[in-house]
Amino acid sequence: MSHSSVCRWGFLSTASIGCKNWQAVMDAGNAQVTAVASRAVEPAARFIDECQAECPMNVKPKAMGNYDELIQSQDVDAIYVPLPTGLRKDWILKAAAAGKHVLIEKPAGDSAADVEEMINACRKAGVQLMDGVMFMHSTRLPEMRSALDAGAVGDIRRATAQFSFHADEEFVRTNIRTHSVLESMGALGDLGWYTSRWILWAMNWEMPSRLTARIHSEMQHPHSPGKVPAELSAELEFSNGKSASMHCSFVSQHCQLVMVGGTKGYLTLQDFVLPFEGSTQLEYQILNSAFGSQGCQFTMNPGRATHKVDEIPSNGPGSQESRMIQTFSANVLKGVPDPFWPEVTLKTQRVLDACLKSARSGSSAISLT
Repeated sequence: MSHSSVCRWGFLSTASIGCKNWQAVMDAGNAQVTAVASRAVEPAARFIDECQAECPMNVKPKAMGNYDELIQSQDVDAIYVPLPTGLRKDWILKAAAAGKHVLIEKPAGDSAADVEEMINACRKAGVQLMDGVMFMHSTRLPEMRSALDAGAVGDIRRATAQFSFHADEEFVRTNIRTHSVLESMGALGDLGWYTSRWILWAMNWEMPSRLTARIHSEMQHPHSPGKVPAELSAELEFSNGKSASMHCSFVSQHCQLVMVGGTKGYLTLQDFVLPFEGSTQLEYQILNSAFGSQGCQFTMNPGRATHKVDEIPSNGPGSQESRMIQTFSANVLKGVPDPFWPEVTLKTQRVLDACLKSARSGSSAISLT
């Protein structure tokens, strides 16, 4: 591990999402990219040149022609792993064995059993494991939690989450998210990871007691041996009658709408994953609506309060992306992994596993207790 004030990052693959995290590393203030690996030196060098042209590191990172070289590098403390889910586990186990901290893209694995194996390997090695859910690091999230804990909506009874985008024909033909070996959960793994995480957050990390799910449509990459979920919805049950619903889709147009409802009102926001551009403040709303009637007149007072939080929407110092890298790097530099992050990763994976099991078995109820 680095003993300086800077966490040294290696990127294990040149996946396009890495460009976003490259800038997040630059903006974090306690991190730098020192190496990028691909299956050959040329694509790694090309990725570095393209990122350096837009967001230059103080020292140009080294291009490496295989993943093992990066994992064994003495110039790398933490590894960012955006490899396809179906290929990821073995490399994470290797990284942990080499004493490298690991930030992974979502879904974390093909199954909860795989995720537990990765978590145990990282725990044994004393390294941090975290999934790359950027909204978890927004300054808006703790403010909303404080509002909920203070009773802004009363006792929480319901949470909902929808995350979707409309995939075109080229996406189906070329994107690995429609390949049943590389990304076996399709839209559930890609988008449902966020909706599940929101629901768990809303319920203060309580696991659902059971759930049911349904696949509404599927997609299949031309080179895939099977189909993956393209649109899925689920209903989740919690203790004391609380409930939640989620919808994730490659079929519906852009939507990232969430709600937490209670006995006195509800909290909602329309951009829970990728904050809307156009302001240096992020918003959420709390509604404590009131119904009234007098003779023929029926009215609904919205009781709407819009709350604004100082935070730039994306890519820059103080954004949720940079704060994720900053938090992870701080744990690396302290040498004290935070057990919270692998715990919520495993909980999220368990919910996704149960959703897929229910959907593949005629929407049967699946117990998680």
